[in-house]
Amino acid sequence: MTESRGGGESRGRRLPAPHAEFLRVALDRLAADPRLVGVAAGGSYVAGELDEFSDLDLVLAVEPGAYDAVAAERCAIAAGLGALLSAFTGEHVNEPRLLICLYGPPLLHVDLKFVRLDDLAERVEDPVVLWERDGRMTAALACGTARWPAPDPQWVEDRFWTWVHYVAGKVGRGEIFEAVDSLTALRSLGLGPLALALRGGRPSGVRKLETVAPDLVPELAATVAGYDARSCTAALHAAVATYRRLRAALATPALATNAAAEAAALAYLRHVEARL
Repeated sequence: MTESRGGGESRGRRLPAPHAEFLRVALDRLAADPRLVGVAAGGSYVAGELDEFSDLDLVLAVEPGAYDAVAAERCAIAAGLGALLSAFTGEHVNEPRLLICLYGPPLLHVDLKFVRLDDLAERVEDPVVLWERDGRMTAALACGTARWPAPDPQWVEDRFWTWVHYVAGKVGRGEIFEAVDSLTALRSLGLGPLALALRGGRPSGVRKLETVAPDLVPELAATVAGYDARSCTAALHAAVATYRRLRAALATPALATNAAAEAAALAYLRHVEARL
């Protein structure tokens, strides 16, 4: 059996000291567990953009037959990699395989994603292999192609005008916290992914929108509401205007717009505004 290891420094990446030290220790300790096949880094590490504010996103490939046992020991494994302050699983982001960890001091956020070796073919990005046994992680990655889910303009159109009605209704009822939160969701689920896709970025909520689509920042900023009913309705109007522009820019002949729902939702918004 042979092992191979390539740290960030050897691949031309200069890492902040806390990140580099964590990897130095963690890779040795993970390699000592025969149930693990390899470790790879994703996220900012892949793009070469990892800085002092970055998380470490690590994928741990597990022997399929040992996966259940390893999953049951995730917290113990994480605790063995450094001074673990907190750890919890990622059901809230629809990824139960993920263990979200905080180490320190110095404070370092590390995501440990435990994946069966044969599940690596299905993924959203191509991680950088940091350590592996017998080239098996590299081979498993070669069995599939990374694909980040593209935003579906039809999916957004089918929901957008109901979202507008919902936010307006919460303003009308005086549930301003809910209205503010719903505007945030509208950006993360609809406007952000569409804006990032339009500029060729990874359509992940509103992540890195400021750098990928700086020209769109002012109009997206106008969709951010304060704790005030009028601020919420102004932000909702801004969201509608931005959505219409993005929809026109990304439209395909197959996109079926819902003019009736659009007109009704906007009429309802004006009705709510008139009562404020």
